Amino acid sequence: MNRQVTRNALQKLLIKRFLLAAGTYALLLLLVWVAILGGYFHGSLTTALISTALVILCQGALAWVFFSGRNKRFADPGLTEFQVLLALGWHTWLLANLQQARGTFLMFYALILMFGLFHLRRRVLVRCAVLVFFSFGALNLWEAWQQALPDPGLAAIQVCALLVILTWLCLYASYVQVSRLRIRKRRFALQAHQDTLRGMMQQLEDLVATDELTGLYNRRHFLRLASNELTLMRADQRHGLALIDLDNFKRINDRHGHATGDQVLQVFAAVAGACLREGDVLARYGGEEFVLLIPESNAERFSACCERLRLAFASAELAGLVGSNLSLSVGMTLISMNDGLDEALHRADQALYMAKRDGRNRCAAAWEGTDA
Repeated sequence: MNRQVTRNALQKLLIKRFLLAAGTYALLLLLVWVAILGGYFHGSLTTALISTALVILCQGALAWVFFSGRNKRFADPGLTEFQVLLALGWHTWLLANLQQARGTFLMFYALILMFGLFHLRRRVLVRCAVLVFFSFGALNLWEAWQQALPDPGLAAIQVCALLVILTWLCLYASYVQVSRLRIRKRRFALQAHQDTLRGMMQQLEDLVATDELTGLYNRRHFLRLASNELTLMRADQRHGLALIDLDNFKRINDRHGHATGDQVLQVFAAVAGACLREGDVLARYGGEEFVLLIPESNAERFSACCERLRLAFASAELAGLVGSNLSLSVGMTLISMNDGLDEALHRADQALYMAKRDGRNRCAAAWEGTDA
Protein backbone atom coordinates (compact mmCIF):
# COMPACT_ATOMS: atom_id res chain seq x y z
CA MET A 1 0.00 0.00 0.00
CA ASN A 2 2.79 2.44 0.96
CA ARG A 3 4.70 1.61 -2.23
CA GLN A 4 1.62 2.26 -4.35
CA VAL A 5 1.08 5.63 -2.65
CA THR A 6 4.74 6.50 -3.30
CA ARG A 7 4.48 5.51 -6.98
CA ASN A 8 1.31 7.59 -7.41
CA ALA A 9 2.97 10.61 -5.78
CA LEU A 10 6.03 10.20 -8.04
CA GLN A 11 3.83 9.99 -11.15
CA LYS A 12 2.01 13.18 -10.16
CA LEU A 13 5.37 14.89 -9.73
CA LEU A 14 6.56 13.72 -13.17
CA ILE A 15 3.36 15.00 -14.77
CA LYS A 16 3.89 18.39 -13.11
CA ARG A 17 7.45 18.48 -14.49
CA PHE A 18 6.16 17.69 -17.96
CA LEU A 19 3.49 20.39 -17.71
CA LEU A 20 6.22 22.85 -16.67
CA ALA A 21 8.23 21.90 -19.75
CA ALA A 22 5.14 22.13 -21.97
CA GLY A 23 4.38 25.58 -20.56
CA THR A 24 7.95 26.65 -21.36
CA TYR A 25 7.47 25.41 -24.95
CA ALA A 26 4.30 27.51 -25.19
CA LEU A 27 6.08 30.67 -24.02
CA LEU A 28 9.02 30.00 -26.35
CA LEU A 29 6.66 29.48 -29.31
CA LEU A 30 5.01 32.78 -28.47
CA LEU A 31 8.43 34.47 -28.46
CA VAL A 32 9.37 32.74 -31.71
CA TRP A 33 6.26 34.06 -33.42
CA VAL A 34 7.12 37.56 -32.21
CA ALA A 35 10.49 37.09 -33.95
CA ILE A 36 8.76 35.70 -37.06
CA LEU A 37 6.34 38.61 -37.28
CA GLY A 38 9.26 41.00 -36.66
CA GLY A 39 11.07 39.64 -39.71
CA TYR A 40 13.89 37.85 -37.89
CA PHE A 41 12.95 34.36 -39.11
CA HIS A 42 14.68 33.49 -42.38
CA GLY A 43 12.49 30.53 -43.27
CA SER A 44 9.14 30.68 -45.03
CA LEU A 45 5.83 31.15 -43.20
CA THR A 46 4.84 27.61 -44.21
CA THR A 47 8.01 26.24 -42.59
CA ALA A 48 7.23 28.19 -39.42
CA LEU A 49 3.66 26.84 -39.31
CA ILE A 50 4.74 23.25 -39.94
CA SER A 51 7.45 23.51 -37.28
CA THR A 52 4.99 24.95 -34.75
CA ALA A 53 2.53 22.15 -35.51
CA LEU A 54 5.27 19.52 -35.08
CA VAL A 55 6.32 20.97 -31.71
CA ILE A 56 2.70 20.90 -30.51
CA LEU A 57 2.32 17.35 -31.84
CA CYS A 58 5.46 16.22 -29.98
CA GLN A 59 4.20 17.72 -26.73
CA GLY A 60 0.80 16.14 -27.28
CA ALA A 61 2.44 12.73 -27.74
CA LEU A 62 4.47 13.21 -24.56
CA ALA A 63 1.32 14.27 -22.71
CA TRP A 64 -0.37 11.02 -23.80
CA VAL A 65 2.66 9.01 -22.61
CA PHE A 66 2.64 10.66 -19.17
CA PHE A 67 -1.09 10.79 -18.53
CA SER A 68 -1.56 7.19 -19.69
CA GLY A 69 1.21 6.02 -17.36
CA ARG A 70 3.28 4.50 -20.18
CA ASN A 71 6.30 6.48 -19.02
CA LYS A 72 6.56 4.02 -16.10
CA ARG A 73 7.80 1.35 -18.52
CA PHE A 74 11.10 3.17 -19.07
CA ALA A 75 14.17 3.06 -16.85
CA ASP A 76 13.79 6.82 -16.42
CA PRO A 77 10.03 7.40 -16.04
CA GLY A 78 10.62 11.14 -16.29
CA LEU A 79 12.06 10.71 -19.83
CA THR A 80 14.42 13.51 -18.89
CA GLU A 81 17.24 12.80 -21.32
CA PHE A 82 14.81 12.28 -24.21
CA GLN A 83 13.05 15.58 -23.48
CA VAL A 84 16.37 17.41 -23.20
CA LEU A 85 17.67 16.00 -26.51
CA LEU A 86 14.37 16.74 -28.23
CA ALA A 87 14.43 20.34 -27.00
CA LEU A 88 18.08 20.76 -28.02
CA GLY A 89 17.29 19.52 -31.53
CA TRP A 90 14.35 21.89 -31.95
CA HIS A 91 16.31 24.81 -30.53
CA THR A 92 19.33 24.24 -32.80
CA TRP A 93 16.98 24.16 -35.80
CA LEU A 94 15.40 27.40 -34.60
CA LEU A 95 18.80 29.13 -34.23
CA ALA A 96 19.68 28.08 -37.77
CA ASN A 97 16.76 30.25 -38.94
CA LEU A 98 17.38 33.19 -36.59
CA GLN A 99 20.61 34.85 -37.63
CA GLN A 100 20.23 38.37 -36.26
CA ALA A 101 18.20 37.28 -33.20
CA ARG A 102 20.40 34.27 -32.56
CA GLY A 103 22.14 35.82 -29.56
CA THR A 104 18.82 36.57 -27.91
CA PHE A 105 17.65 32.97 -28.14
CA LEU A 106 21.06 31.49 -27.26
CA MET A 107 20.25 31.57 -23.53
CA PHE A 108 17.54 28.94 -23.98
CA TYR A 109 20.29 26.33 -24.36
CA ALA A 110 21.09 26.91 -20.68
CA LEU A 111 17.38 26.73 -19.77
CA ILE A 112 17.05 23.36 -21.50
CA LEU A 113 20.07 21.94 -19.66
CA MET A 114 18.74 23.30 -16.37
CA PHE A 115 15.71 21.06 -16.87
CA GLY A 116 17.99 18.06 -16.52
CA LEU A 117 20.34 19.49 -13.90
CA PHE A 118 18.85 17.59 -10.94
CA HIS A 119 17.68 14.51 -12.81
CA LEU A 120 20.44 13.55 -15.24
CA ARG A 121 23.61 11.79 -14.22
CA ARG A 122 26.69 13.99 -14.44
CA ARG A 123 28.18 12.26 -17.47
CA VAL A 124 24.85 12.43 -19.33
CA LEU A 125 24.56 16.16 -18.63
CA VAL A 126 28.14 16.70 -19.81
CA ARG A 127 27.36 14.68 -22.95
CA CYS A 128 24.36 16.92 -23.65
CA ALA A 129 26.48 20.04 -23.06
CA VAL A 130 29.12 18.79 -25.49
CA LEU A 131 26.37 18.10 -28.04
CA VAL A 132 25.09 21.68 -27.60
CA PHE A 133 28.53 23.19 -28.10
CA PHE A 134 29.39 21.16 -31.18
CA SER A 135 25.92 21.67 -32.68
CA PHE A 136 26.08 25.44 -32.32
CA GLY A 137 29.71 25.52 -33.41
CA ALA A 138 28.97 23.32 -36.44
CA LEU A 139 26.05 25.61 -37.36
CA ASN A 140 28.34 28.65 -37.41
CA LEU A 141 31.10 26.80 -39.27
CA TRP A 142 28.61 25.64 -41.91
CA GLU A 143 27.33 29.17 -42.44
CA ALA A 144 30.90 30.49 -42.57
CA TRP A 145 31.81 27.87 -45.17
CA GLN A 146 28.70 28.86 -47.18
CA GLN A 147 29.75 32.51 -46.74
CA ALA A 148 26.33 33.14 -45.13
CA LEU A 149 27.64 34.27 -41.75
CA PRO A 150 26.96 38.02 -41.53
CA ASP A 151 29.25 38.81 -38.56
CA PRO A 152 31.99 36.21 -37.92
CA GLY A 153 33.32 38.17 -34.91
CA LEU A 154 29.93 38.20 -33.21
CA ALA A 155 29.52 34.50 -33.96
CA ALA A 156 32.90 33.76 -32.35
CA ILE A 157 31.89 35.73 -29.24
CA GLN A 158 28.61 33.79 -29.09
CA VAL A 159 30.44 30.44 -29.34
CA CYS A 160 32.87 31.46 -26.59
CA ALA A 161 30.04 32.75 -24.38
CA LEU A 162 28.19 29.47 -24.89
CA LEU A 163 31.35 27.56 -23.92
CA VAL A 164 31.63 29.56 -20.68
CA ILE A 165 27.97 28.97 -19.83
CA LEU A 166 28.16 25.25 -20.61
CA THR A 167 31.36 24.83 -18.60
CA TRP A 168 29.83 26.64 -15.64
CA LEU A 169 26.67 24.53 -15.88
CA CYS A 170 28.66 21.27 -15.90
CA LEU A 171 30.77 22.36 -12.93
CA TYR A 172 27.69 23.52 -11.03
CA ALA A 173 25.87 20.28 -11.86
CA SER A 174 28.84 18.33 -10.51
CA TYR A 175 28.76 20.38 -7.30
CA VAL A 176 24.98 19.96 -6.92
CA GLN A 177 25.09 16.21 -7.48
CA VAL A 178 27.97 15.72 -5.04
CA SER A 179 26.04 17.79 -2.49
CA ARG A 180 22.89 15.75 -3.10
CA LEU A 181 24.85 12.52 -2.68
CA ARG A 182 26.31 13.79 0.59
CA ILE A 183 22.84 14.83 1.81
CA ARG A 184 21.40 11.46 0.76
CA LYS A 185 24.09 9.63 2.72
CA ARG A 186 23.42 11.78 5.75
CA ARG A 187 19.69 11.17 5.38
CA PHE A 188 20.27 7.41 5.23
CA ALA A 189 22.52 7.64 8.28
CA LEU A 190 19.88 9.68 10.08
CA GLN A 191 17.23 7.15 9.07
CA ALA A 192 19.41 4.35 10.44
CA HIS A 193 19.85 6.27 13.70
CA GLN A 194 16.10 6.87 13.88
CA ASP A 195 15.41 3.17 13.29
CA THR A 196 17.88 2.29 16.03
CA LEU A 197 16.28 4.84 18.33
CA ARG A 198 12.81 3.50 17.56
CA GLY A 199 14.03 -0.01 18.32
CA MET A 200 15.52 1.14 21.60
CA MET A 201 12.32 3.00 22.46
CA GLN A 202 10.32 -0.14 21.69
CA GLN A 203 12.63 -2.18 23.92
CA LEU A 204 12.21 0.45 26.61
CA GLU A 205 8.43 0.32 26.28
CA ASP A 206 8.56 -3.47 26.47
CA LEU A 207 10.66 -3.25 29.62
CA VAL A 208 8.25 -0.75 31.14
CA ALA A 209 5.21 -2.86 30.19
CA THR A 210 6.61 -6.32 30.96
CA ASP A 211 7.33 -8.22 34.14
CA GLU A 212 10.98 -9.20 33.92
CA LEU A 213 10.62 -12.59 35.61
CA THR A 214 7.62 -14.05 33.80
CA GLY A 215 7.64 -12.07 30.55
CA LEU A 216 3.96 -11.21 31.13
CA TYR A 217 2.52 -7.71 31.21
CA ASN A 218 2.90 -5.89 34.49
CA ARG A 219 0.06 -4.41 36.54
CA ARG A 220 0.35 -0.88 35.18
CA HIS A 221 0.26 -1.95 31.56
CA PHE A 222 -2.64 -4.32 32.22
CA LEU A 223 -4.71 -1.53 33.76
CA ARG A 224 -4.00 0.61 30.69
CA LEU A 225 -5.00 -2.17 28.26
CA ALA A 226 -8.10 -3.07 30.26
CA SER A 227 -9.22 0.56 30.39
CA ASN A 228 -8.86 0.79 26.60
CA GLU A 229 -10.88 -2.41 26.14
CA LEU A 230 -13.67 -1.04 28.33
CA THR A 231 -13.69 2.19 26.33
CA LEU A 232 -14.17 0.24 23.08
CA MET A 233 -16.87 -2.11 24.40
CA ARG A 234 -20.31 -2.34 22.79
CA ALA A 235 -23.53 -2.74 24.75
CA ASP A 236 -23.92 -6.38 23.65
CA GLN A 237 -20.40 -7.40 24.68
CA ARG A 238 -19.10 -9.02 27.86
CA HIS A 239 -15.49 -9.45 28.87
CA GLY A 240 -14.22 -12.05 31.32
CA LEU A 241 -12.03 -10.83 34.19
CA ALA A 242 -10.25 -13.15 36.67
CA LEU A 243 -7.81 -12.79 39.51
CA ILE A 244 -5.55 -15.86 39.84
CA ASP A 245 -3.55 -16.71 42.94
CA LEU A 246 -0.97 -19.51 43.12
CA ASP A 247 -1.82 -21.63 46.16
CA ASN A 248 0.68 -22.06 48.99
CA PHE A 249 3.28 -19.98 47.21
CA LYS A 250 4.76 -18.63 50.44
CA ARG A 251 5.21 -22.20 51.69
CA ILE A 252 7.05 -23.13 48.47
CA ASN A 253 9.34 -20.15 48.90
CA ASP A 254 10.02 -20.95 52.55
CA ARG A 255 10.61 -24.68 51.95
CA HIS A 256 12.44 -24.69 48.61
CA GLY A 257 13.84 -21.20 48.30
CA HIS A 258 13.05 -18.14 46.22
CA ALA A 259 14.75 -19.56 43.10
CA THR A 260 12.21 -22.39 43.07
CA GLY A 261 9.44 -19.89 43.67
CA ASP A 262 10.59 -17.92 40.65
CA GLN A 263 10.52 -21.12 38.57
CA VAL A 264 6.93 -21.77 39.71
CA LEU A 265 5.95 -18.31 38.49
CA GLN A 266 7.66 -18.95 35.14
CA VAL A 267 5.96 -22.36 34.81
CA PHE A 268 2.60 -20.71 35.33
CA ALA A 269 3.37 -18.10 32.67
CA ALA A 270 4.36 -20.86 30.21
CA VAL A 271 1.26 -22.96 30.98
CA ALA A 272 -1.02 -19.94 30.65
CA GLY A 273 0.58 -18.95 27.34
CA ALA A 274 -0.23 -22.42 25.98
CA CYS A 275 -3.84 -22.34 27.21
CA LEU A 276 -4.88 -18.82 26.21
CA ARG A 277 -5.78 -17.40 22.81
CA GLU A 278 -4.15 -14.55 20.97
CA GLY A 279 -5.88 -11.42 22.18
CA ASP A 280 -6.37 -12.66 25.75
CA VAL A 281 -4.52 -10.44 28.21
CA LEU A 282 -2.64 -11.99 31.13
CA ALA A 283 -0.53 -9.94 33.52
CA ARG A 284 1.33 -10.35 36.76
CA TYR A 285 -0.75 -8.37 39.24
CA GLY A 286 1.70 -8.61 42.12
CA GLY A 287 3.67 -11.33 43.91
CA GLU A 288 2.02 -14.67 43.09
CA GLU A 289 -1.19 -13.04 41.89
CA PHE A 290 -2.13 -12.69 38.23
CA VAL A 291 -4.99 -11.03 36.38
CA LEU A 292 -6.65 -12.31 33.22
CA LEU A 293 -8.89 -10.46 30.75
CA ILE A 294 -10.64 -12.41 27.99
CA PRO A 295 -12.51 -10.17 25.51
CA GLU A 296 -15.97 -11.11 24.18
CA SER A 297 -16.75 -13.98 26.52
CA ASN A 298 -19.67 -15.30 28.56
CA ALA A 299 -19.97 -17.15 31.86
CA GLU A 300 -19.80 -20.62 30.34
CA ARG A 301 -16.83 -20.02 28.04
CA PHE A 302 -14.96 -18.02 30.63
CA SER A 303 -15.45 -20.68 33.34
CA ALA A 304 -14.25 -23.38 30.94
CA CYS A 305 -11.14 -21.35 30.08
CA CYS A 306 -10.22 -20.75 33.74
CA GLU A 307 -10.87 -24.39 34.62
CA ARG A 308 -8.65 -25.52 31.75
CA LEU A 309 -5.89 -23.24 32.98
CA ARG A 310 -6.27 -24.55 36.55
CA LEU A 311 -6.03 -28.20 35.48
CA ALA A 312 -3.07 -27.51 33.17
CA PHE A 313 -1.12 -25.85 35.99
CA ALA A 314 -2.01 -28.63 38.45
CA SER A 315 -0.58 -31.22 36.04
CA ALA A 316 2.66 -29.30 35.48
CA GLU A 317 5.83 -30.74 36.94
CA LEU A 318 8.83 -28.87 38.24
CA ALA A 319 12.16 -30.60 38.87
CA GLY A 320 13.20 -30.40 42.51
CA LEU A 321 9.68 -29.64 43.75
CA VAL A 322 8.70 -32.81 45.60
CA GLY A 323 5.76 -33.08 47.97
CA SER A 324 4.22 -29.73 47.00
CA ASN A 325 1.55 -30.07 44.37
CA LEU A 326 1.05 -27.02 42.15
CA SER A 327 -2.39 -25.51 42.25
CA LEU A 328 -4.11 -22.18 41.84
CA SER A 329 -7.34 -20.47 42.80
CA VAL A 330 -9.37 -18.27 40.46
CA GLY A 331 -11.91 -15.55 41.15
CA MET A 332 -14.03 -14.79 38.06
CA THR A 333 -16.45 -12.09 37.02
CA LEU A 334 -17.83 -10.55 33.84
CA ILE A 335 -17.51 -6.95 32.75
CA SER A 336 -20.24 -5.11 30.86
CA MET A 337 -20.03 -1.76 29.07
CA ASN A 338 -21.26 0.26 32.08
CA ASP A 339 -18.92 -1.46 34.55
CA GLY A 340 -16.02 0.29 36.18
CA LEU A 341 -12.68 -1.53 36.16
CA ASP A 342 -12.15 -1.04 39.91
CA GLU A 343 -15.62 -2.43 40.64
CA ALA A 344 -15.00 -5.48 38.44
CA LEU A 345 -11.61 -6.13 40.07
CA HIS A 346 -13.29 -5.93 43.47
CA ARG A 347 -15.87 -8.56 42.41
CA ALA A 348 -13.11 -10.82 41.11
CA ASP A 349 -11.20 -10.36 44.37
CA GLN A 350 -14.29 -11.34 46.37
CA ALA A 351 -14.70 -14.44 44.19
CA LEU A 352 -11.02 -15.31 44.71
CA TYR A 353 -11.56 -15.01 48.47
CA MET A 354 -14.43 -17.50 48.19
CA ALA A 355 -12.21 -19.94 46.27
CA LYS A 356 -9.53 -19.69 48.94
CA ARG A 357 -12.09 -20.05 51.75
CA ASP A 358 -13.59 -23.16 50.13
CA GLY A 359 -10.29 -25.03 50.09
CA ARG A 360 -8.21 -23.53 47.25
CA ASN A 361 -7.45 -25.22 43.91
CA ARG A 362 -10.79 -24.19 42.46
CA CYS A 363 -12.56 -21.51 40.40
CA ALA A 364 -15.22 -19.33 42.02
CA ALA A 365 -17.45 -16.81 40.23
CA ALA A 366 -19.18 -13.56 41.05
CA TRP A 367 -21.66 -13.13 38.21
CA GLU A 368 -24.20 -11.07 40.08
CA GLY A 369 -24.86 -7.64 38.65
CA THR A 370 -23.21 -8.56 35.31
CA ASP A 371 -26.20 -9.98 33.41
CA ALA A 372 -24.38 -13.30 32.97
